[in-house]
Amino acid sequence: MKIGLMALSGVRVRNEKLIKLGVTLPQFVSRGKVVAQLPSLSLLIIAAMTPDDIETAYIEVPDINQVKVLNTGYDLVAITSYSAQIYEAYELARRYREAGIPVVIGGLHVSAEPEEAKQYADSVVIGEAELLWPRVIDDFRNNRLQPIYKEEHPGNYAMADSPMPRYELLQPKNYNRMTVQTSRGCPHECEFCSGSKLFGSGFRQKPVDRVIEEIKGIKEIWPKPFIEFADDNTFADKKWSKEFLDKLIPLDIRWFAETDISVADDEDLLKAMYHSGCYQLLIGLESTSEDSLNGIEAHNWKLKRRDGYMAAIDKIQSNGIAVNGCFIVGLDGDTPGIFEDIRAFIDKSRLLEAQVTVLTPYPGSPVYKRLKSEGRLLKDKFWDRCTMFDINFTPRNMSMEELENGLLWIFGEIYTEQEYLKRKRHYMDIVKKLPKRGQQ
Repeated sequence: MKIGLMALSGVRVRNEKLIKLGVTLPQFVSRGKVVAQLPSLSLLIIAAMTPDDIETAYIEVPDINQVKVLNTGYDLVAITSYSAQIYEAYELARRYREAGIPVVIGGLHVSAEPEEAKQYADSVVIGEAELLWPRVIDDFRNNRLQPIYKEEHPGNYAMADSPMPRYELLQPKNYNRMTVQTSRGCPHECEFCSGSKLFGSGFRQKPVDRVIEEIKGIKEIWPKPFIEFADDNTFADKKWSKEFLDKLIPLDIRWFAETDISVADDEDLLKAMYHSGCYQLLIGLESTSEDSLNGIEAHNWKLKRRDGYMAAIDKIQSNGIAVNGCFIVGLDGDTPGIFEDIRAFIDKSRLLEAQVTVLTPYPGSPVYKRLKSEGRLLKDKFWDRCTMFDINFTPRNMSMEELENGLLWIFGEIYTEQEYLKRKRHYMDIVKKLPKRGQQ
């Protein structure tokens, strides 16, 4: 038996003005290329849970329109994709089913929209693969593949039981970084977030030694890897974080992670991050506006931290860790003045990198449900526009044209080579004064 694991990766912006502008802004496209080149961790985990007597092939399909000849040498095909490429995933599923090959489809989008997905596949997986994939394989072998596989109690899977992903299926030369997952979920409850709550509430973290084992596994095929921790909030648990960083320092890796601004509260934690190989943290600041932050998450945690953003960024970057500050435009409290406010904040804070995206109501997210109930979605299904840069709703305090023009303006301001080099020089001046990484 042979199973084909198909990942549809990469996101293509639909806005023609943004596409044209992006050609001249290398810093805008750089992060997009990084994301497009990340392997599908979920499929590597599925491969690890597949019995040894079944052959697995990991295939990335960056553009289905370039697939001229369909590989039909599989007994079963499993497909996953982001919302932005789900229509292409459905088309790939259609082609395989026409060729007589059963298709199983899963992922965040499918878990949010299972009724839609089951129109295009023989079987739909809703929830975490570790719990469901063994049942899928057993049923397929016994010719009783079910149309739906769903977790009964989402969020109860113990991360300690997660298998070692099949990193050996990858060719390191095809990637600029590898992904490792240390946790699922996030302590915050941001309205715009779908992924962290879709598989149950709560925050679950792998044991430190389990994560270290995975990193060592990557080092067997890539001696000096750059690792992206594929979490919503890697360092939410500070006790876990310090134990993890102590064991990470000897491994001699470089890494990137997403977390919240609270890491700035602990100088020792920041020093341990630097010496363990942290080059950048992506931190969701979301907005400079009090009105926009108010109500963005359940306990207004980010609003309460807003006045300390500038000092926190300075503290993190002074420890040799670049901050990629993330902002969302189009929030209900935003007016047309938000773009100049964010631009001024980026300049004053000396953020090395900034990520400005438009509010995106992903399926399954609270903001999708709210905007739909308010009649503010342009249409109920706009999945190919879930790119974080295409507008698919009516803003509250500005027009769609003002939101689009503001996005184009701020990109032209912050993503030029000149602006990036200015920020990079500031960062390099800091790093020159610090001890060599690993030498505490």
